[in-house]
Amino acid sequence: MGKMRKLWMPLVAMMLFMSACSSNSGSSSTATDPDSTKTSETKTETVSEADQAFKNGKYDPPIEISTVIMPRDYTKGETKENNVHDRWMLETLGIKHKDTWYPAGSDQYKQQLQLALTSGEKLPDFVMVPTDAVLTNQLIDSGQFMPIDDLFKKYANKVWQDHAEKNPELWYPFTKDGKKWNLPIMEYTDNDDTVLWLREDWMEKLKLEAPKTIADLENIMDKFKNQNPDGLTPKQVYPLAISLKSNTNTWMGGLDWLFGAYGSVEEQWNKDASGNLEYGSVNPGAKQALAKLQEWMEKGYIHPDSALWDEGKSAELWTKGDAGVLPGANWVPDWPAPDLLKNVPGSKYKAYPVPAGPDGLIGTKWQNSGVNSSFMINKDAKHPEAIILYYNYLLDNLADPAVGSPYEYGFAKGYDWDEVDGQPTSDKDKIKDFFDKFPFITGPARIPNLYMNTLVKLADGAKPETPYEKQQAQFRKPENWYAAKVVMSQIDVRKQNYFTGAATPTMISKWNLLRQSELETFNKIIYGKLPVSAFDDFVASWKANGGDQVTKEVNEWFKSVSK
Repeated sequence: MGKMRKLWMPLVAMMLFMSACSSNSGSSSTATDPDSTKTSETKTETVSEADQAFKNGKYDPPIEISTVIMPRDYTKGETKENNVHDRWMLETLGIKHKDTWYPAGSDQYKQQLQLALTSGEKLPDFVMVPTDAVLTNQLIDSGQFMPIDDLFKKYANKVWQDHAEKNPELWYPFTKDGKKWNLPIMEYTDNDDTVLWLREDWMEKLKLEAPKTIADLENIMDKFKNQNPDGLTPKQVYPLAISLKSNTNTWMGGLDWLFGAYGSVEEQWNKDASGNLEYGSVNPGAKQALAKLQEWMEKGYIHPDSALWDEGKSAELWTKGDAGVLPGANWVPDWPAPDLLKNVPGSKYKAYPVPAGPDGLIGTKWQNSGVNSSFMINKDAKHPEAIILYYNYLLDNLADPAVGSPYEYGFAKGYDWDEVDGQPTSDKDKIKDFFDKFPFITGPARIPNLYMNTLVKLADGAKPETPYEKQQAQFRKPENWYAAKVVMSQIDVRKQNYFTGAATPTMISKWNLLRQSELETFNKIIYGKLPVSAFDDFVASWKANGGDQVTKEVNEWFKSVSK
């Protein structure tokens, strides 16, 4: 009986208090719907709880969320239900999983997501969206997600907000009806920008200087082929390793730098002098680039099988020692350069800036605004701000850890770092059962400009000071550092691909045919099966068969998202 009395007393007091409030309200007050009052009170409590969580850095008591965890490995007998990451998330942030999706792969995930949209299945609180404009628009149009404008402005940390403010184009794929729908997950910027990787041992033996112009590069390729310092005959050497199979504006063996030397980057939507978007492959500069490629094919600077090669296959020509120039990113020293050193004893390689065209023009692709993927928030999520609390913590603590912090050497002791012979280390060769594939909801946290800035610092000879800098100094090669410096020295030559939306109506019906015509015409010109003048016929046909209408629709989209 005593226990029951203790339970009832607070209830009686609350009833008396509510009665007193009702009596004091006065007869002139407007009647309130009990259900709307309850909704208002619930929202107030949620906001208050959210603010308290951000103030304390965690939820107390813990909350449950559902999200998407892409395929991950586990170690030490752990499982998706019990692992070092989830234990950390509960202890540190007061967050635990419930009803989270664990798809087997990206293709299965897309199918699962689209099936849920059509069947009305309950979606997770936080839905990871791959870089897919069509899927993004389907999710926005489903009506099952909330805009993130207010949440981002209120809760996102300074690093996140500063990057978004400096790079407004990152919002373009996620903007519709004047609202932002996706939280961008950040990636390292400039990591895929093009440099030219030259055989430095050939450059030294032939006493050649860095190519500043396309003419300089032609001279180098001629010497590589016809005066090869390794004794290879001209028929054995094809100086420029490129891919012509399906894209020429690509991540390795690409030609964006050559087209850029004539004023346009192909296969993407660039800004013209008036600020409107134009398709780079129909710009007059593309004709000049094709003429140069036709000339290089005739001279044997390009392998005749290049039209059959994808990016990886084009790199093999360079790693076998039969090419001297490979267009690629700063990370080529990690792959595929080790194969060159293994296949060709005594070989060396070095990154060079992309050269200028005859009119002094320089240009490369740039399709990375510092965004990897994104998350959408279910409109029914009880704690819509939780994903921001989580990601803020990763950015503040793991992306660039402080000296003396729990994450100075890695995420979890005994996994990606440990003490060996009394010294902390993150060297995987020294750690038994090294493991670093943690199931972070958002993936590893990355501050966009940190990677390249750190490599440039190392290239300039500065001593690494922070844990992040020491890690890059340990695991990145000096050739990689120097390549980053080359990239950043040409930071202003990049041309952004400004169209990142879903396919426009005319694109859906006609773009495949337009792209097929482009690829066939360009390859025939390069191989000399069509005269360079055929470019003019291609452009006229492209415009008449839907290109002009696509351009109109692309610009309408651009204006709608960039207001």
